[in-house]
Amino acid sequence: MADVVSLGIHILDILGRPVGRIPPKQDVDLLEEIRLTVAGTAAGTSVDLAKLGADVLAMGAIGEDAAGNFIVDTMGRYGIDTGGLQRKPGVQTSATMLPIRPNGERPALHVLGANAELTLDDVDWDALRAARHLHFGGTYLMPKLDGAPTAEVLRFAQQHGLTVTHDLIAIDRPDLLEIIEPALPYVDYFMPGIDEARLICGLTDRRAVIDFFLDRGVKHTVFKMGADGSSIAWRDATGATQEIRVPAFQTTVVDSTGCGDAYCAGFIVGLLRGWPLEQAVRLGTAAGGLVITGLGSDAGIVDLAQTMQFMETATALPLGEN
Repeated sequence: MADVVSLGIHILDILGRPVGRIPPKQDVDLLEEIRLTVAGTAAGTSVDLAKLGADVLAMGAIGEDAAGNFIVDTMGRYGIDTGGLQRKPGVQTSATMLPIRPNGERPALHVLGANAELTLDDVDWDALRAARHLHFGGTYLMPKLDGAPTAEVLRFAQQHGLTVTHDLIAIDRPDLLEIIEPALPYVDYFMPGIDEARLICGLTDRRAVIDFFLDRGVKHTVFKMGADGSSIAWRDATGATQEIRVPAFQTTVVDSTGCGDAYCAGFIVGLLRGWPLEQAVRLGTAAGGLVITGLGSDAGIVDLAQTMQFMETATALPLGEN
């Protein structure tokens, strides 16, 4: 059975770069590159986990269409077990169009598609029970699994000894906390971007945001902060909050798509290898730093050895005040 079950959203990304404008009327602009990739906070992380040597089972929903075939075929080529992907009739595979700006920013046009049809009935409980780690990715884009059903999945994983990481895609809506709060006591490592965490809790000070989620049962917060680095925090035996800050690495920015997914993958591999938390965060940072150098969420990373070499030799950026 797989070491890691990566459960959540599976998306076909269509990316083009560089996009400086949307042409008027029916005019045409020429791009340097267009790619199709497997993406999403579950699927993108699965690909990077596989590249870094982890044994992965993908669990989620896709359509009975060409986009779904692309996801299954591509993940299979990376050695990912796709037996946990459910084909949903009459609905398209989730997809995103991403016009990548010259500075690497990535506005998105998204269709929820099959991710919106993922339910508890689609979870392979036996496969989950047999794994070492559950990565759950995609809260707020899975309306039939968000809320209490997510909590049920994470509680099951915790009861059966799995380590649980959790990532999400926060969108500005009034019920963000209401949706995610039932699941928080079952999360070992809560891994959103810092701006997403702030959007959920309504606070701005980083330490206050950390304490907000630790107070609600999260064992560790792991906040991704782009060029400002990242943060991992927890409560020690006395109840005091402890935090480690790790800087980002200097690299060439092409496209920021999937950097957070890669960070999660590197961090998980560090955990699976029994590394200290700071070293696991550094591997996550290196994985994200490599992905940003190419187009798409599967860019940059070759294997674990290459990623570790980058981690050991790249120049660290100054820690930001984010």
